[in-house]
Amino acid sequence: MPVVPPDRDILEDRDQASLDLQLDPPDNERLANLCGQFDENLRHLEERLAVRIGNRGNHFHISGPATGVEGAAAIINSLYELAAEEFISPDRVHIAVQESGMEPVVENDDAASISYVDTPRRRVHPRGRNQSEYLRRIRELDLNFGVGPAGTGKTYLAVGAAVEALETEHVRRIVLVRPAVEAGERLGFLPGDMAQKVDPYLRPMYDALYEMLGFEKVGRLIERSIIEVAPLAFMRGRTLNQAFVILDEAQNTTSEQMKMFLTRIGFGSRAVVTGDVTQTDLPENRRSGLSHAADILRQVPGVGFTFFTSRDVVRHPLVQRIVEAYDETGSPGDEGGGS
Repeated sequence: MPVVPPDRDILEDRDQASLDLQLDPPDNERLANLCGQFDENLRHLEERLAVRIGNRGNHFHISGPATGVEGAAAIINSLYELAAEEFISPDRVHIAVQESGMEPVVENDDAASISYVDTPRRRVHPRGRNQSEYLRRIRELDLNFGVGPAGTGKTYLAVGAAVEALETEHVRRIVLVRPAVEAGERLGFLPGDMAQKVDPYLRPMYDALYEMLGFEKVGRLIERSIIEVAPLAFMRGRTLNQAFVILDEAQNTTSEQMKMFLTRIGFGSRAVVTGDVTQTDLPENRRSGLSHAADILRQVPGVGFTFFTSRDVVRHPLVQRIVEAYDETGSPGDEGGGS
C-alpha cells in the first residue's frame, strides 16, 4: 500500500474524533486531482459525512463524528490511489461514499434515519444535509415546498418519495402537475390530445419515473390512471384523496393558481411543490405564486419548506459555478415578479 497508516487522536467530546493522515508517495498532480478545483471534492466529502478536512500538501487532518472521520480517511486513501489514473469528480466522491457503505451523517437522529428512498429499479440517496432534511420533511408532513436553483434534486427526490409511497401502498396514485407556461418562448399550436400537449412540460418527471419504475411499467400505470398527468389549469374543482401530488416549476404559478392548487389536497394525500423563484416565466407584472406562498405559509404548522442553494447542486460542477455567477450579478429571472 502506498499510504502511511494514519495516526489517531481520539477527542474526549463524546463521539467526536480527530485523525491525522499522510498520503504517500507525495505527488502534487494526484493531490490536486484528489482535492478538486477549489477543494470541491473535499468540501463534498465534508458535507456528506459531516466532518472537517484540512490539509497541507499530503498531510490531512480530519475531525468530526468518529464514524465519519474513519470513513472519510478510508475514502481519501482509496481516492488517492485512483487519482493516479482516474479523474476525481464530486460524482466520483459520491460513488466512493456509497461504495464504502457510509450513510450521510446529519445533525439529528430523525434525519439520519431518512437516508434513502427505495424504488423498484434503484435506491435513491439524498446528497447532503439539505436533501436529507427535504426527504425527512416529505415523509413527515403533508405539504412541502422545495425551493432553489436547478440541479439541486428537488423534483427527483419528490418523484422518488412518490414512487416509494405508491409501492408501499401509502397512496393509491401519483398526480404530476405543472403550469403550461413556455420558458421565454412561443411554441405556437401543439397538435394532439391533452396528454400529448402537456407531456413536453413534464419530461423531467417522466425521466425520473422511467429510471425508478421502468418505461413499460410507467406506461401501464398511466393507462390505468394510477399515474396521472394534469396541467395546473385543469385542477380547479377537484379534490385529490390518497394521492401523492407533485407541482413542478411552481415559480410559474400565479398567487391565485397556487391557492387553488393547495386547496385541492384531500384526505390521505401528500403534496410537494418545487420551483426556482429566480427563473419565473410569468409576465413582469405578475408575482410568482411560489414566492408568495413562501412568504405567507412559512410559519403555518404542518407545512415544510426546504431552501436549496448553489452548494446543493448535484449536476456537473460547472452548473454550481453558473448558478453562483448569476446569483452574484442578479439573475434575469429576478427582474420580473419572481422575487
